[in-house]
Amino acid sequence: MGEALDIMQVAGVGAGALVTEMAKSTWDSVRGAVARLFRRGGEESAEEELQLIDTARQRLIDSAESDRGSVEDQLRTELVMQLAVFLRKHPDAAQELQDLTDRVRGTDEGSGARTSVHHNTNSQVVVSAGDINASGGFHYRAPEQSR
Repeated sequence: MGEALDIMQVAGVGAGALVTEMAKSTWDSVRGAVARLFRRGGEESAEEELQLIDTARQRLIDSAESDRGSVEDQLRTELVMQLAVFLRKHPDAAQELQDLTDRVRGTDEGSGARTSVHHNTNSQVVVSAGDINASGGFHYRAPEQSR
């Protein structure tokens, strides 16, 4: 029973992280990692699993802003089931999914970002979790994430 609970926990956290990433510009790299995970079940199985993920992402992207929260909830539920079934067949993939989830969540936290502002008379300050490069000589590079 403890193993099933661990799989469900990993699947739940993984599903939440994937749904969060689906609407971001970084999705392609996350999708690549998900594809590697699913290849543990063979190439044909990986294609089927990825098709489900791609269809779910398209539903999220196509959803109206007012419906986005409920669509995300539905997708999380669907992905928990999909990931849990996959992990039951391939329990050795649980650590890989956990590592992917940790990496994705670590990126979102923006840990280590610092901003210093000097001589900002009549100006605005923008704080960003990523790099900013604006014309006129303003450049901000976010510190590298510790991994």
